[in-house]
Amino acid sequence: MSRAPYAPANVPTLEQSPYFQVRSLPEMWAIAAQRFATVTAVHDPHSKPEVKLTYAQLYEQMQQFAAGLQALGIPAAEDVPARIALFSDNCPRWLVADQGIMRSGAVDVVRGAQADREELLFILKNSGAIALVVQDLELLKKLRPNLDDLPLQFVILLSDESAPDDELKTLSFNEVLDLGKTYPLQPVQQSRDTLATLMYTSGTGGMPKGVMLTHGNFLYQVAAAATVVQPQAGERVLSILPIWHCYERAFEYFIFSNGCTQIYTNIRFVKKDLKDFKPFYMVGVPRLWESIYEGIQKQFREQPENKQKLVNFFLKNSQRYIEARRTAKGLNLDKLDASAADRAIAALKAASLKVIHELGDRLVYQKVRDGVGGQLVFVVSGGGSIAEHLEDFFEIVGIDILGGYGLTETSPITHVRRTWRNVRGADGEPLPTTETRIVDPETRKDLPVGQRGLVLIRGTQVMKGYYNNPEATAKAIDADGWFDTGDLGMVTPFNDLVITGRAKDTIVLTNGENIEPQPIEDACLRSAYIDQIMLVGQDQKVLGALIVPNMEALEKWSADGKLDLNSAAVQELYRQELTRLVKERPGYRADDRIGPFRLLSEPFTVENNLLTQTLKIRRNVVMERYQGMINEMFLP
Repeated sequence: MSRAPYAPANVPTLEQSPYFQVRSLPEMWAIAAQRFATVTAVHDPHSKPEVKLTYAQLYEQMQQFAAGLQALGIPAAEDVPARIALFSDNCPRWLVADQGIMRSGAVDVVRGAQADREELLFILKNSGAIALVVQDLELLKKLRPNLDDLPLQFVILLSDESAPDDELKTLSFNEVLDLGKTYPLQPVQQSRDTLATLMYTSGTGGMPKGVMLTHGNFLYQVAAAATVVQPQAGERVLSILPIWHCYERAFEYFIFSNGCTQIYTNIRFVKKDLKDFKPFYMVGVPRLWESIYEGIQKQFREQPENKQKLVNFFLKNSQRYIEARRTAKGLNLDKLDASAADRAIAALKAASLKVIHELGDRLVYQKVRDGVGGQLVFVVSGGGSIAEHLEDFFEIVGIDILGGYGLTETSPITHVRRTWRNVRGADGEPLPTTETRIVDPETRKDLPVGQRGLVLIRGTQVMKGYYNNPEATAKAIDADGWFDTGDLGMVTPFNDLVITGRAKDTIVLTNGENIEPQPIEDACLRSAYIDQIMLVGQDQKVLGALIVPNMEALEKWSADGKLDLNSAAVQELYRQELTRLVKERPGYRADDRIGPFRLLSEPFTVENNLLTQTLKIRRNVVMERYQGMINEMFLP
């Protein structure tokens, strides 16, 4: 494998991280609290009251919470650590609870407060949690009718609400801290192999699986991320993603290990907070960058016609400039093997366009950067592929997007683009010591560079396994430690990973939500008018569907027996059917909604290779055959 060009000589190594020898996440926080004691660690401007804590104050609360848990009977040391469920959205108190639980000697089991009630109850039961930490009284009331049959010893509210008069012992956040102030914190023996958390992710049948992540998994991410970027103490980070997403969680541990100040925002305030707090860094999913892009485009469209023409002139020529610059620097994914002559020609083209691009930067692009605070060093994008037009636009306006790849099972980052080698459209080079194999999905034999196959990963960040699910663990991780990602991809001659599709069925929307299509498809098949259906929507805002109608039922429905699948009446019939059946499905979420759909005149059959011999839809084959229709389906 060739070494990627342009890598600077002074890139830090794993061993140079101040946390390289640390054995547990609580130890990392002890070091950070000492190094950055007076630096503001967290700032939540939208909470009532507003919250600001220094690293020293935050760490003190973590210690008190841990001692409070021990005072409540959580054992400080056991071969199998106690599990404590933590169901809450992102906030400073989440961090206190998270690290307090680990410091007490327990393992936290995390999920968001907005998750479906049945899903939360399943996680509680499956994990064997003996205590529950919830965001507020509202969430406790939602779960309370089903808690008596579970081995819960107590419940903690992260809010300041009064605990209900209940047989189930319930304490407020501050009551736990008060307990910890007077209870001596007992030492806990933990190593990098010690289980730190259970993070539940959907399985192929829609049933969540508990991913077992160790202290070592996350500490590897902390050290490895420092070989990519080096944020400085006090630099501001704007946080908007759910903390129960592994992606956000690992990133937060990393920025806190470097003494950054995290500011909490939400979708309502994010555009204002970008301007007000001027962050240096931000992590998000493609839908966030798309929303920002759409807001900027709207401002462009509201300009007088002559200004719109000027903006479009600059954007058109800057597009040509960045494409030529990529080729000249060896960063054009489609021309990584460009000859020296082609790169020289591209360099000349970029030089000729540079004056126009720089003028556009002064007149237009600088205002765009000022609109998002003017201080962004880079943003990190994950949870799905970024659309090409977004990659291009943000590069034109001078905002670096570092895309990457990973899964909850890999804690999560395995590959990421570097600031010095930002190949748009690729998913980056591997983190240090991370190994990548591309194999034939059927034979599992290695494939040559540049050929698409199944992506396997081996490295320190790979999970310990699925909790109480040895069969699923054995299926995911082979005897040699290779994790089957379920994704299709290839590796370039310069070691860039390029994800090209999904071997597994999970659909990831641009908001980062993972959708298992089978249960939704099964619900839709209850319609008399639907014979076959396949959901699509990878890297889109909403789900879409390819539908094979039940022509017999449709003919009976039609008053005159004449059918036009594209008629308004037929389209409305299917719209109503999809809406009704999806909403009636148990555990319905807003992200399950099906947006655009197309009716197909040809059914999926074994003969046309769209069904397997066991009559399962060949999703990849269907995607390839109808790719043009699918692309058209999601056009703005």
